[in-house]
Amino acid sequence: MAVLRLGDEAPNFTAQTTEGEIDFHNWLGDSWGILFSHPADYTPVCTTELGTVAKYTEEFNKRNVKVAALSVDGLESHRGWIKDINETQDTTVNFPIIADEDRKVSVLYDMIHPKADSQLTVRSVFVIAPDKTIKLTITYPASTGRNFDELLRVIDSLQLTAYHKVATPANWNNGEDCVIVPSVSNEEIPALFPKGYTEIKPYLRMTPQPNEN
Repeated sequence: MAVLRLGDEAPNFTAQTTEGEIDFHNWLGDSWGILFSHPADYTPVCTTELGTVAKYTEEFNKRNVKVAALSVDGLESHRGWIKDINETQDTTVNFPIIADEDRKVSVLYDMIHPKADSQLTVRSVFVIAPDKTIKLTITYPASTGRNFDELLRVIDSLQLTAYHKVATPANWNNGEDCVIVPSVSNEEIPALFPKGYTEIKPYLRMTPQPNEN
């Protein structure tokens, strides 16, 4: 089984979901995407996660991000679980949950780690760019809920650095200063970064976020 790495194409698949059958690449279209897996339906931590994602719909929409969840249980189970999520998390699940009873998608995305569990998926996250390449992977243990504020932060960084010659420093948040990438010479800076820059070291040059007014 091939391990998916950053820059690889996200494997395409067709699957049944709580919002009908999808062809994953066609469903993504020109959007960014998050695909995240859950060990099983009716699990406590995952219930809080899916509720949180539903509450973040507006934030994902601002960033042109589509979200899809996956569990190895079937559609009937998913629909019952959604009722529980909506009730307990005071929200409305409005994104597809993929039914992967045959583990086809789980195997494609290497979501089953036998030393963790031979049948259930680990808690994987894939962030996928509009060109269908994988830009981020994170795998969480079953005991640790995912931080969706962090995923939004990463997407802000990925979208910024895709279009500007900058990188984002430790603990960066949207609107804060960025690092000018080493391939940009000092002579190029005025044209690329008219807001100016601060040279801390020749290899560490900071500039205001270029796509902020």
